[in-house]
Amino acid sequence: MRVAEPLRILHAHSGFNLGGKEARAVRLMNLWGDRAMHTILSAQSDAYGARSQIDPALDVRFPDNAPSLQGWPAPARYARLARYMQGFDLVLSYNWGAMDIVMAHRLFSPVTRLPPLVHHEDGFNEDEARGLNPKRNIFRRLALARAHALVVPSTILRGIARSVWHQPEGRVRLIPNGIDVAPYAHLPSDDAIPGFVRSPGKLVVGTLAGLRRVKNLPRLVQAVAPLSDQVQLVIVGDGPEREAIAREAAALGMEDICMPGFLGEPWRFMGLFDIFALSSDSEQFPISLVEAMAAGLPAISSDVGDVKAMVSLENAPFIVRPEADALTVALQTLCADAALRARIGPANHVRVRESFSEDQMVRAYAALYGQAVGNSSIFHADLLS
Repeated sequence: MRVAEPLRILHAHSGFNLGGKEARAVRLMNLWGDRAMHTILSAQSDAYGARSQIDPALDVRFPDNAPSLQGWPAPARYARLARYMQGFDLVLSYNWGAMDIVMAHRLFSPVTRLPPLVHHEDGFNEDEARGLNPKRNIFRRLALARAHALVVPSTILRGIARSVWHQPEGRVRLIPNGIDVAPYAHLPSDDAIPGFVRSPGKLVVGTLAGLRRVKNLPRLVQAVAPLSDQVQLVIVGDGPEREAIAREAAALGMEDICMPGFLGEPWRFMGLFDIFALSSDSEQFPISLVEAMAAGLPAISSDVGDVKAMVSLENAPFIVRPEADALTVALQTLCADAALRARIGPANHVRVRESFSEDQMVRAYAALYGQAVGNSSIFHADLLS
């Protein structure tokens, strides 16, 4: 069944370069096809890298004349944002960088007709990685008061939303990120990662991340360096910290490192890794870890967010304090025990199939967005069936 007119959805992003939240948003857009037309705003005017992953058949717009999501809090500016929202049926906002549109909705929805707003919080950048900003906490608490829902992917964030941002239970929706597991069953091509050549006798430690400070990839280099005679490191992703990572590798004498930049469709290359690694200062529910688990990989990671709860019980001991030496010990243990790696990898794969499938995620978002616009059938939950 098709709706008479496509739903007009405004997406307000903190940034629209391809990361976990952007990949999820694009996947939902592509699945729902002509059921909706989309307008996408980014608080960072040059951050539209995820645009290339959108199905070109979709009606998607990137307007030049929209009000900026950045600026000083001011009634006139919020009024402009409110007027702009009137042209849509549903507003989806993402992370702190889009919080001004949430505040505009909060202030003007009592006096003018505005569409329902669903806000998504997926985690924090380096400015809040080690502690939440008290002023932002107050701002979030006030701005979210008229949101239809606040979506979070992790139990840690759900606890913050309830206890720190004082959001009522009925507004907070926990929807874990999910992926399509089936493609990860395919064996990757040896040349799936440009510039990567497996070194004889070495294991491959790999990660997939935006090269940002909060990911602390120099820490991963520090963790791997003592084992450089046993492993080679692959860091897939792009971002402003690329040079800092390369400098750290050079300073530690690490020559067996490959940084191919951004690569789409992780199922095409994830299976080339033997061990997946995360070294972040802050995560909530990293989709890259789910992808690695789907590929049947054991993982080492900083113990942040929901990471320890995400992995299989067999993998949990290798989720350690966010320090290079702890990651080195975890990595050394896995490198030394092929049988252990062979047990953990399949256990992680089963964990993803049972708990983090794309089907579960899509159904949850279809139900939430349909409820928000008062049309439960507009996003049919049978798209993956």
